[in-house]
Amino acid sequence: MSTVSGTKQLFTVAEVAAMMRVSKMTVYRMVQAGTIDSIRFGRSYRVPQSAVRNYLSATNPGSDYTV
Repeated sequence: MSTVSGTKQLFTVAEVAAMMRVSKMTVYRMVQAGTIDSIRFGRSYRVPQSAVRNYLSATNPGSDYTV
């Protein structure tokens, strides 16, 4: 997904699942549980790039992720 200069990048659930190498259902469960921040647009969710980075950093302290 490309980003316009000066705006935050948002990922679909499928994109987050592919990045994290988990199923889409796992990402939906994380969204529903509040484990990862998301924004709801109608019936779909978008996950900010910073939320993915924060989740990965919190679950694996000391690791450096470039998302």
